[in-house]
Amino acid sequence: MQQAAGNTTVLLDPVVAPQIAVTRLLTGLLQGLLLYWLYSSAQDKAWLATEPSLLAPLMLIGLLMPVLLVSSLGHLSLRRIGLWMAGAAVVLSVLALHDVSRGAEHFIWGNYKPGAPLRVLSIQLFGFCVVGFYIAHALVLASGQDQRRLASYPTYFEIAWKLGIQLLFSLLFVAVLVLVLWLGGQLFLLIKLDFLRKLLAQAWFVIPVLCFAFSFAIHITDVRPSIVRGIRTLLLVLLSWLMPIAAVLVAGFLLTLPFIGFERLWATRHAASVLLGMAGLLVVLINAAFQNGQAGLGVARGIRFGTRLSCLLLPWLVGIAIYALTLRVMAHGWTAERIIAGACLLVASCYAVGYAWAASKYGDWLNWIANVNVGTAFVTLLVLLALFTPLMDPARLSVASQMARLNSGKVSADKFDFEYLRFQGARYGQAALQELKVRTAGPDAAVIRARATAMLMRENRFDETGALSDVAINLTVRPAGVTLPQSFLQQDWSQAGPSWRLPACLKRAGQQCDAYAMDFDGDGRQEVLLISNDPRASSVLLAEKEEGGWYARGQIPTEILRCRPLREKLQAGQFVLVPPKVQELEVDGQRVPMSLYNEREVSCPEQ
Repeated sequence: MQQAAGNTTVLLDPVVAPQIAVTRLLTGLLQGLLLYWLYSSAQDKAWLATEPSLLAPLMLIGLLMPVLLVSSLGHLSLRRIGLWMAGAAVVLSVLALHDVSRGAEHFIWGNYKPGAPLRVLSIQLFGFCVVGFYIAHALVLASGQDQRRLASYPTYFEIAWKLGIQLLFSLLFVAVLVLVLWLGGQLFLLIKLDFLRKLLAQAWFVIPVLCFAFSFAIHITDVRPSIVRGIRTLLLVLLSWLMPIAAVLVAGFLLTLPFIGFERLWATRHAASVLLGMAGLLVVLINAAFQNGQAGLGVARGIRFGTRLSCLLLPWLVGIAIYALTLRVMAHGWTAERIIAGACLLVASCYAVGYAWAASKYGDWLNWIANVNVGTAFVTLLVLLALFTPLMDPARLSVASQMARLNSGKVSADKFDFEYLRFQGARYGQAALQELKVRTAGPDAAVIRARATAMLMRENRFDETGALSDVAINLTVRPAGVTLPQSFLQQDWSQAGPSWRLPACLKRAGQQCDAYAMDFDGDGRQEVLLISNDPRASSVLLAEKEEGGWYARGQIPTEILRCRPLREKLQAGQFVLVPPKVQELEVDGQRVPMSLYNEREVSCPEQ
């Protein structure tokens, strides 16, 4: 290999490049054959499909390791490649085995069939492995290029951006290839030849072709580094000019926030995710302006000002996000999503503190950012490794948190999310439900046992048959002391009109509703208003027919379902039934309701 003058990019030697090309293409072809074998074994339920502890590591290794090998060829010595591949194989195997042991119920390929998913790997693990090994591979390549454990920052910068652009354009190449083949199949169909369409439906053809094409694209972008460098330069220039805009927007948001109050921010219930996303965008834009750290005063004044301002604003943004997540955890406990968000905020805090420190040094062009980026890359790898091993398994920690809230009385049985344990708690959630199934202590022990038992009977999230033997276990009757009509409790809800109008608590175990039983229309007979505890669901007013049987009659505005203060007052019984403001017309025995203009809609009081 030789090094381009004045540039840190390593070019492939013209003599060995053809040999490397053959090796890379052969690697891609072998990857396709391996993945097809694993795919066909899983689909045909061969012996390998019954051994998830063997299938999962092979699949994860087959998906990622050939890409690492193809990218390493020509840039690392054979000894370094061997050590890197061995280490990557060990880490991937450990992660896959833990994923299997925790009871992952996700799949990467194959048609989804409710009740019978292809249990191989969790999508979450695959996604985070892509991110983690991208970072690790960039660190390894940079170390190999500089021939030292910690490379110079310009080398890290060059390798990371080149690798990222290579992967994106290789994926684009594969996508365009699929489009070309599909359109080619459509062309032959015009003359009644369907051989290509049938070929594209065969996994033995599609999987090897796509893997071969991806390896080919990696090689082409590798032997034409000037093209990749030109694309990167253009991309960074365009992104850097967005920095002043982003800085002004964030500054305006932070200055406005004290005047309008934080209550509106917390009421959104997704403030942490938005703030975290904006913080991530600022990190990208700051690095687009900083580049390899050698631009210095050559950067435009507006970009330099916006970059330094963004570095100083970043801790405020991350700090508010941490506080928002803390409030959610204190109110509702930890979930897997909140644990992952907390891990992301830990990484974001490293960037925020480090960038603010770099911005406080006014005598240079934010030189400390280079050290912060390298250090945070290693922190990110440690966090990812902890999340997908027993150390910080989100499912384990979230189930422990939710069970602690139930045991301490912070959440009542009617508001406890049994469905979360069943379908998001992995094997830890299953164990918790088995424990709740035999619980005898506590005031709500009978209800907890019934709901845990019903939830364990469900095969999947969409199972609506056979799992709900008693609808009463899903309902919290309000006001207290009121009983629901026996005909309502004995109703066969699968025969009660359009299923889409009925809330999930009438069809599936683990879906709780508040049930308000009273005479809503003044005819002397009880109706039942069901309001789901899920704020995304709608309400339904159920009434009994003269000849027997219940049906969905109406609903209340969805605004009240999403307003916490109104829901709390409704649950506390602080409401009255009042007649309509305007009477209805009756014409020829038919009632005609009146729709009022400019009538004040339901508004949510400040929380």
